[in-house]
Amino acid sequence: MKLPQFNRWTEIIARRHCLSLPSKYFNGLQVTPPPLLPQHRQCLLLPSLQTPIPPSTPPPPTSSPSYPPLPPYSLRISRRSMVACYAAASSSPSPSSASSPARELRKLLESPGAHQGPACFDALSAKLVERAGFRFCFTSGFSISAARLGLPDVGLISYGEMVDQGYQITQAVSIPVIGDGDNGYGNQMNVKRTVKGFIKAGFAGIILEDQVSPKACGHTNGRKVVSREEAIMRIKAAIDARKESGSDIVIVARTDSRQAISLEESLWRSRAFADAGADVLFIDALASREEMRAFCEITPLLPKMANMLEGGERLPY
Repeated sequence: MKLPQFNRWTEIIARRHCLSLPSKYFNGLQVTPPPLLPQHRQCLLLPSLQTPIPPSTPPPPTSSPSYPPLPPYSLRISRRSMVACYAAASSSPSPSSASSPARELRKLLESPGAHQGPACFDALSAKLVERAGFRFCFTSGFSISAARLGLPDVGLISYGEMVDQGYQITQAVSIPVIGDGDNGYGNQMNVKRTVKGFIKAGFAGIILEDQVSPKACGHTNGRKVVSREEAIMRIKAAIDARKESGSDIVIVARTDSRQAISLEESLWRSRAFADAGADVLFIDALASREEMRAFCEITPLLPKMANMLEGGERLPY
C-alpha cells in the first residue's frame, strides 16, 4: 500500500492527519487523497463490506378521513438534531429526511472505497474542508484545545466547550461532521449526556474512547485506560442515549489499549465494542501494517478507522 508523502508543517495544529484502512481492500489499495489543506489532519473512514438491505415495502396506508398519508420518513427537528422515523406510505424518502447529517454519514460508510476527510477546529476551517470537496470532516480535540485554549490535549478542555465549538462548526457546513467526544467526560451517565449534547449540536457521529481522566492525546506516551467492563459500559451508555434521543448518530468506538496494554487487548476490546453496538471501530496508535491487517480482520462487516500523526509516537508506515 503506497501512502502519500507529507511535508512538515510549522504550525502545531497543522501537523495532524488521520487515515483509515479498509477491512477488505487493504492489500494493494492505492490511496490517492485530495490535496491536503495545511491546517488539517486527515481522516479516512472505511465502508462496511455488507451491502445494505433496503427496508421491506410497508403495507399501503389505510384511508383516513382526517389525516393525509405520511411520507416514508417523518422528520422532527430539534435545533440541529434531526430525527428520522419510519412511517407507512410511498417508497421514496422525503428530501428533508435525506439531509440528516447522520444519515448522510451512514450512506458514505455504506459506499465502497476509502473515504478521507480532514479535521477541523472552528467554523472557518470546516468551511475550507467543505470547499475543498471533502464529503465529511471531524473535529480534532487536539486542535480545538490548541486553537481555543492555547493548551495541549491533556484533558483540559471541557464538555461544554466542545459542544459549543461543535455547534458553530455544524452550523457552518452542510457535510456530516464527526465530533471528538474524548472519554465522555466522566462515568456512564456523563457519556449519555455527552452523546445527547452532541446530537443537539448537529454532529453526525461521535468518537468515544476508553482512557481514564484526565485523558491525553493519542500519540503521547503514558496513556492509561479504564477496565474492560467500564469501557464496554461507555459504549452501551452511548447506544442507550442514541435510542432515547431517537437519533441515528454514528458511534465510533476508540480504544487506546494498544499503547497502554497490548495489541491483543486492543483487538479484544474492539470485538467487545462491536458486540455492544458500535458502528465504527478505531484502535489508536497501531504500530505496523501487520497490526492494521489484524485489526481489519476482526468484525469485517464494520468500518474501521485509524489515526496517523506526522512525527507521532507510532506510525504504521
